[in-house]
Amino acid sequence: MGIWDEIRFKLHGLIVRLGIRTYSLRYLEKWILLGSITGIIGGLSAIAFYYLLDFFTNIFEIIGEQLAHISPFLAPLIVGLGGLIVGPIIFFLAPEAAGHGTDAVIQAFHERWGIMRTRVPVIKVLASSITIGSGGSAGREGPIAQISAGLASLIAKFLRLRVPDRKIILVCGIASGIGSIFKSPLGAALFSVEVLYKRDLEIHALIPAIVSSVVGYSVYASHFGWEPVLFFPECYFVHLIDLPLFIILGIVCGLLALFYVKIFYGVTALFMNKLNCPNFIKPGIGGLITGIIAIFMPQVLGMGYEGIEQCFSASLPIEAMLPLAFGKILATSFTIGSGGSGGVFAPSLFIGAMIGGSLGHFYSKSLSWALTDIPIFSITGMAAFFAGAAKVPLTSIVMTCEMTGNYSLLLPLMLAVSSSYIIAGEESIYESQLRFSRERVLTR
Repeated sequence: MGIWDEIRFKLHGLIVRLGIRTYSLRYLEKWILLGSITGIIGGLSAIAFYYLLDFFTNIFEIIGEQLAHISPFLAPLIVGLGGLIVGPIIFFLAPEAAGHGTDAVIQAFHERWGIMRTRVPVIKVLASSITIGSGGSAGREGPIAQISAGLASLIAKFLRLRVPDRKIILVCGIASGIGSIFKSPLGAALFSVEVLYKRDLEIHALIPAIVSSVVGYSVYASHFGWEPVLFFPECYFVHLIDLPLFIILGIVCGLLALFYVKIFYGVTALFMNKLNCPNFIKPGIGGLITGIIAIFMPQVLGMGYEGIEQCFSASLPIEAMLPLAFGKILATSFTIGSGGSGGVFAPSLFIGAMIGGSLGHFYSKSLSWALTDIPIFSITGMAAFFAGAAKVPLTSIVMTCEMTGNYSLLLPLMLAVSSSYIIAGEESIYESQLRFSRERVLTR
């Protein structure tokens, strides 16, 4: 017996004495390897997406400046141009790249055995970069989820993985992309297993998703830095008497999340089923309408992070917050519902921040004993609104903390998110979600 065989024999004996099953070690070995590969690819794809988005943003800003010299009202209409460019790219090459992307990944998991077409990541990254770069009201969550999950599907195809493993690696792809671009490794891992269902988790995929998310985040943050995505001033929740205010905020966010979902899919149905024109023109029409809204509310353009930080720093007029929330709902619905390509996570954060800030201002004016720190209600509103709209309560709590670097508001976050999640019922911005994991058998 050689020295290596002797080492393996002794190691096997130690494993048996410790009661560790060989299957567990094989599972750990497999998913540390596959999860790490998926994480590296997810992190690199997030870096590529960032630079491509920055490239198109600069191009459209130059075009917008030229139009602004002619008339200041023409600049926001650049969104329509972005939609006209994106329409043919999507509908002639990969129609599943239209919309916010996360739904397509959920559908691939439940109905297509984890298989995504090879061309989808390329088309998605290009279409989303143009849509968001031109000022479309959309975010990066859906695109990066579809891009990284599509690349994970290619890995599964190359390695000829079985269907259960192919599905898990698809989840890993979601986690690696989102964990990278939002610098939220734990939140992204939770999102990847939580977003598949309205009332359940794909729990057996959680450990592989954590591996992928951590690796992807490390690759991305090593390049761009480790600071949080959003700057949030340090503040603390200290008053027990204020807890009911966050429950009320959660209820309001849950009700408005229902309104958001209805408007979003109402606009989608209008464009897809009622508007009698070629599909590839529709994103241009939706972008044009978004641009018209932006003439009166320029903050609704793009992902909305600048508006959120203005809300945090109290530099945004209080009276503008609630109108901006409804303006963002409409702008996002027309940008994505018309067939444009972009995510709904960042717009949801913007809407929730504006709702929370408005309600926080109302509290401070009406209740002498209430918290006067409006940014606390803004950050809580972000998490509560997305939890109600997307049915991801755990994700909303953790990602909000990670993206702002503030973990001191867990108590109000939990109350508001739980209230919103319950009030919003079964309606979700992600149509392909199943209610429970046991229902997935029916889709095969």
